[in-house]
Amino acid sequence: MSDTSSPEPRLLFLLSAILAGVGAVGLILLMNATLPTVGPRWLFFFLLTLPAAGACLPFVWLLNLRFSRSPLVTADLIRQSLWAAFYVDCLAWLQINRSLNLSLALFVGLGLLAAECVVRWLERTRWRPGR
Repeated sequence: MSDTSSPEPRLLFLLSAILAGVGAVGLILLMNATLPTVGPRWLFFFLLTLPAAGACLPFVWLLNLRFSRSPLVTADLIRQSLWAAFYVDCLAWLQINRSLNLSLALFVGLGLLAAECVVRWLERTRWRPGR
């Protein structure tokens, strides 16, 4: 059983469409049916994560297919698209209180990129062939 095989592109695109569809429908219902109190605000960030991750998943797959030296793993693709969705959530959070600017957006993006590099470095150091 090898988990280093390349993921099926149709399944990734299906997952992407499901995430984006459920999140978009949820956001539309949330915006039209609730007031911006504490509970719906947290639900907004959760529902914003779904379409952002769904929209980023095909692009992450394409970038990894083109530039990655290691074989594609589905868990890595989902993790990286969730990083991108978390970036969108952070930008939305900063925009709520009007503290978002270009330099802050770049610093948050560089911080998340550094976190992904650390995760990849830790995965590479824990890998043991033949286990």
